[in-house]
Amino acid sequence: MLLPVKSPNLEIKVSIKTDDLYLSSFFNELNIISLVGLLIAYSNTLRNIWTIATIIIDGKKLKKILTKIFINHGLSQNHANISSNAIINAEIVGAHTHGLARLRMYCERIKKKVINPKPKIRIKKISQSISHIDANNSIGFVAADVGIKQAIKNAKKTGIGFVGIKKSGHYGLSSFYAEQAVKKNLMVFCFTNGPPALAPHGSKKSLFGTNPICFGVPTGKTPFIFDTSTSMINRGAIRRASKLGQKIPYGVALDKNGKITTDANKALKGSQIPISTFRGSGLAWMVDILSGVLTGSSHSGKTKDPFDDLTGPQNMGHLFITINPKIFIGGNFLKEIKINISRIKKLPKAKGFTSILYPGERKNKIYRKNLNKDIFIPPKILKELNDLNAIK
Repeated sequence: MLLPVKSPNLEIKVSIKTDDLYLSSFFNELNIISLVGLLIAYSNTLRNIWTIATIIIDGKKLKKILTKIFINHGLSQNHANISSNAIINAEIVGAHTHGLARLRMYCERIKKKVINPKPKIRIKKISQSISHIDANNSIGFVAADVGIKQAIKNAKKTGIGFVGIKKSGHYGLSSFYAEQAVKKNLMVFCFTNGPPALAPHGSKKSLFGTNPICFGVPTGKTPFIFDTSTSMINRGAIRRASKLGQKIPYGVALDKNGKITTDANKALKGSQIPISTFRGSGLAWMVDILSGVLTGSSHSGKTKDPFDDLTGPQNMGHLFITINPKIFIGGNFLKEIKINISRIKKLPKAKGFTSILYPGERKNKIYRKNLNKDIFIPPKILKELNDLNAIK
């Protein structure tokens, strides 16, 4: 059932999954803060807060909350908007591990002065195509926003943009930046390294980050966006499972003794398994070189964990490569990419499949479906919003 809950600042609805009518009517009389406290306490008994309630907030109101939080933590209005947009985009496409679940972490790092809320970002022009950006330990969203815009600008001038970024932090979803380039009719590669999470092939100790690789290309319709980590599961999914008291899938992570585990907490203390064993390890190593070594950023296990290590800035590196797809075959590119996709989609379907989707199609459908809908927030995340003075 769906119940209205009164709050001084927000109109929030609560979906209660229970057959207990007394419990439902009791919730109906509570203000939002009391509700959050009761849900947290009650969830400790049931062990899974998703079985109890879901808080629903309108996306526009949520953006105001997030923007206010970031401004209160020292970001400018523009930088707060950039950061809020990236987080809300992650929620809309269903990548909750890269959305609100990380908000407290960003704020804690600002408080501890390991994220600079007022960065002086410097862009060094190496050539018409190549730029090197010193992000001055800004929040990753802002560093990446500056970087992808510069890469787009360079590619529009010369046909290719090659932009390295140093002294940055976690920037959310790589696909968020790839889409910006694709909307400008450019091909794009995005690379970023991260803190130790994945054990190199042959080692039982983690060193590489999950080091995502993202590739995007315009198609004339839904963009082709391939965004994947080099591990079987991204780090954020394990952290979120730990926070919500959930198990992780079998075969994606090891405990500190090198044994496969489904316990999220043990996985966080152990390491993650790379995709395709030595091949995934090699890809993670490649990304560490491209976004870490090449850009002058931390690498080979020296990138600080954003949640657990507040002793200094992360100094993460990013690399954006943008390409005008017309440089070789001119206007025929779009025609040929459509032929490419059409041929693959017409292939005989394997058992259980009704269609063949290319990377980006599923996420785009989710985005369009959820764009104008309310955003669902578990009570523990809502409590974090409240703790950050978003709701009083």
